[in-house]
Amino acid sequence: MKRFWLIMVVLGLITAFSTTVFAADVKFSGQFYAAGMYLDQTSLKKDATGYSSTAFYFQRLRVRTDFIVSPGLTLVTRFDALERAWGAPRSEADVGLDVDSAGTMAENENIAFDWAYINYKAPIGVFNVGIMNKGTTGTAFGNNIAPAARIKYAYTYGPVFVEVQTSKLAENSYTAKNTTANWTDADRNEYGIQARYSWKGGKAGVNVTYNRDARNRPSANNKKVYWQVVPYAMAKIGPVALEAELGYVTGKERDHDDGTADIKLVGLSGYVDALADFGMFYAGGTFAYVSGDKPDTAKKEGGTLSGGRDWNPCLILFSYYDTRRWVGAITGWDATATGEINNAMKNAFFYQGRVGVRPIADLDIMASLAYAVADKKPSGYLEKDYGLELDLTATYKVTNNLSYMMGVGYLWTGDYFKYNDINNKVDDNYMVINKLTLMF
Repeated sequence: MKRFWLIMVVLGLITAFSTTVFAADVKFSGQFYAAGMYLDQTSLKKDATGYSSTAFYFQRLRVRTDFIVSPGLTLVTRFDALERAWGAPRSEADVGLDVDSAGTMAENENIAFDWAYINYKAPIGVFNVGIMNKGTTGTAFGNNIAPAARIKYAYTYGPVFVEVQTSKLAENSYTAKNTTANWTDADRNEYGIQARYSWKGGKAGVNVTYNRDARNRPSANNKKVYWQVVPYAMAKIGPVALEAELGYVTGKERDHDDGTADIKLVGLSGYVDALADFGMFYAGGTFAYVSGDKPDTAKKEGGTLSGGRDWNPCLILFSYYDTRRWVGAITGWDATATGEINNAMKNAFFYQGRVGVRPIADLDIMASLAYAVADKKPSGYLEKDYGLELDLTATYKVTNNLSYMMGVGYLWTGDYFKYNDINNKVDDNYMVINKLTLMF
């Protein structure tokens, strides 16, 4: 009889302690897209051998899962799956992380978890601890979404929001997976504070971060240290939506420990966008700037700042997610990263105008014309003109969660891509894309 009651007590305790788990609520959200692309040339060089057009389909599934353990306490996870071109060769297994993921490119072609963190809404504020999103501030301009190990604390008082954070971006101490390390202080850390004020129809804020990157130690006795200040504002005035952002970086590209002369770091970026929406018709314009580096000075200018991978203003020009990620780098006569046209904007002035019409509630047709020119000519370059691009897109809302987009972009290639010989020939380029997107 004692054994019977002992078993019953044990079962009761198990049930009692498991109640919160049984009562956990689970919420899912995410996105799936499948797209097809045709690109006329994979190089901007005219009549280049070894290059051709390309056409293929690609897709990605992204799922966020919130495990609500109790009111105010949530475990947040997110994964990407089957991120691949249909029928194309798979990536080689490697140890390098994908640029915007906590997994490798090969893992993302199967499944890779990017987030896993605790969100706790305490009476004194909100705590987030774990691997979560990093790289978003204010507007979409300058954003480079990527997971990072972070601790964040945020407090809201009426219209005022304040957040402090620390991020571990690289760890080079001795661990079970890094048994060759025999030094200390070779990590990369970031510390930051953000403040924001919101009002009806708008918000304004500033994000200040301090970044200390000591990964060059001990082989090269220097570290990269800099401050980054990003003020931003967004407002709606009648039918006009306005947003602006400024980025400023100051510090040292190389802060030497052995008496070698340091190399200063400075950078400036700016972004202004206006959109007037009159119901059926709308029109807008964008100006963006990212400082370049003067090749004849020891001071490092630009480099740290960019337009961001998440800001894709055109179908080809400065487009990371639909061209750079899936096609690869599109370059002219300089095949290095300096010669790319389809990556996060750097060293450039950018101007764009756009108009749109909604003939019916579920159909949005937009045309845009953009022009870009380099801020500084890199070493060896003769011209600054990136080119002119005309885009036409149409997006149809099939249901509240499903949309279909078709787009055509034509790039008149600028002489910047002739690189160091004015007699080099460059060719125009165009692409056609269609994308089916499901949001849930």
